[in-house]
Amino acid sequence: MLKNIPKVISPQLLKVLCEMGHGDEIVIADGNFPAASNANILVRADGIGASDMLNAILSLFPLDQYDDNNFVLMQKCEGDPADTSIWEEYKAILKEYEPNAKVSFEERFAYYERAKKAYAVIATGEGKQYANIILKKGCVL
Repeated sequence: MLKNIPKVISPQLLKVLCEMGHGDEIVIADGNFPAASNANILVRADGIGASDMLNAILSLFPLDQYDDNNFVLMQKCEGDPADTSIWEEYKAILKEYEPNAKVSFEERFAYYERAKKAYAVIATGEGKQYANIILKKGCVL
């Protein structure tokens, strides 16, 4: 056991987060995301919501301060009536840990291509659509 490690961070995920360097990216994927086919390293986090995972990860590492594109959501497809209210939860969590960070968006298929290049993908049990997040790790000072 370790102190101050959020319970949603598994030993495998803790190892992945430690291995990541400045500029490496990690995807927090919702339950609909094709995680296995897009992951270099797949971390299962079934039953854990994306907001809880985001909160846990941002408590452990900073975002890349040299890249404004360090917090990326999947852009909603035109005409899709999906509920994206979870984005407001994300923005509140982001503001708590990274008050100067901005949310950016990437088109769905470009998002998949970017995810394939990420260091790892965390497959959460998040049930909401468009609940995917790409985080770019910064320097720990």
